[in-house]
Amino acid sequence: MDRREFIEKGVLAAVGTTLLGACASDRQAKSNTQTDPAKMKQDMASHSFDSLEEKVSLLGYGCMRWPMIDDGKGGQIPDQEAVNDLIDKALVCGINLFDTSPMYNGGLSEKATAAALSRHPRSSYYLSTKLSNFGPENASREASMRMYENSFRQLQTDYIDFYFLHSIGSRIEDFQTRYIDNGMLDFLVEQRRIGKIRHLGFSFHGNKKNFDYFMSLHEKYHWDMVLIQMNYVDWKYATLNNKNATNAEYLYGTLSSMGIPVLIMEPLLGGRLAKIPEPLVHKLQERDPRRSVASWAFRFCASHPGVLSVLSGMTYMEHLEDNLSNFAPLEPLTVEDVDFLQDIAKIMMEYPVVPCNDCKYCIPCPYGIDIPGIFNHYNKCVNEGSIEPDSQDPAYRKARRRFLSGYDASVDPLRQADKCIHCGQCIEKCPQEIDIPHELSRIDHYAETLRRESGL
Repeated sequence: MDRREFIEKGVLAAVGTTLLGACASDRQAKSNTQTDPAKMKQDMASHSFDSLEEKVSLLGYGCMRWPMIDDGKGGQIPDQEAVNDLIDKALVCGINLFDTSPMYNGGLSEKATAAALSRHPRSSYYLSTKLSNFGPENASREASMRMYENSFRQLQTDYIDFYFLHSIGSRIEDFQTRYIDNGMLDFLVEQRRIGKIRHLGFSFHGNKKNFDYFMSLHEKYHWDMVLIQMNYVDWKYATLNNKNATNAEYLYGTLSSMGIPVLIMEPLLGGRLAKIPEPLVHKLQERDPRRSVASWAFRFCASHPGVLSVLSGMTYMEHLEDNLSNFAPLEPLTVEDVDFLQDIAKIMMEYPVVPCNDCKYCIPCPYGIDIPGIFNHYNKCVNEGSIEPDSQDPAYRKARRRFLSGYDASVDPLRQADKCIHCGQCIEKCPQEIDIPHELSRIDHYAETLRRESGL
């Protein structure tokens, strides 16, 4: 079955049956966001599954990127007042799934999320978290049990709706150590049986061979859902950025054929699909001037009927409101829209961005380097067309100045790429398997070249 046939039989078959309010206009949706939360809650899109009794909102809240403030001690903590406001708005408008982890926001996400949610009835939302027992210090039975039990305390709950084995797939040996040898997977299956965990699954980053192996375990463990990285770029091009990745088209297609509900992470590729190169922004605006750049990415994911929820890390209220306008109600993509986005994705592959999703798993760096900040600034300049223009171009001097001044403004000079000693500790932590030291060296060389040319 080719892509067009797959979309026509899958995505378009869902229109009018599994999506709520799919025929309403985007302008009406934006009006609802601003004036009528009750109508928005009624119109919030959802997909239904025979294997799940819950009616989960198609837009889920990813709690990895809460707004942060200074803690007065040189560190950062979630801005609890802002978190409260965001969660209140999300609930009243129909979002009912909140996904977190013991490692998000420097280990503070579960607590901040629960502090906001505990002000509402437990029956009004679904909690999702993970066993993030990375590294030898966390993979033992004792350490894993402590993490599991602490999640219940932090989340202020006696049951968890969706529980994931966190980020398996890069190495089968790690899965064996983290979940099999220590007996944790058998323990979690038992916890599901007695109701402490309602649904059990895993989040995946890795190659096709490893994914197929985990699918072969379905008969034994019965995965209730799987969390995958999916967006219109990774649909066909994930393996171009990471040879050990798997294209989302294969991941989704396999899970859908097995009847396993899919949750989606990184629908915006860590924000990169909201900040695409300017020529591509113009193409999206020409096709539909009503839509934000980010909305195309979310609607791509939400238009697939095998998706249970699309998780979005909405840091600010404007992010939340824009997403609500696209999901309540949802206007699914047409076949032509999907083909158009694949053309956009193909062009994006020609831009020399670093494939960083800003997940911050690589930090803290032992040498204090702001790895995500460096990559974010570099990618921003690529998208603006100000990286490596012809030195004879009249705009070259302006572009050079913009890169250097922006670099020093967004990244502390003591935390820039030149401080990297290539220890390689960050590589093991990166879900995208980026050769981070190599990319830092490349960016440092580029910055130093610009400085020499500027006489700095």
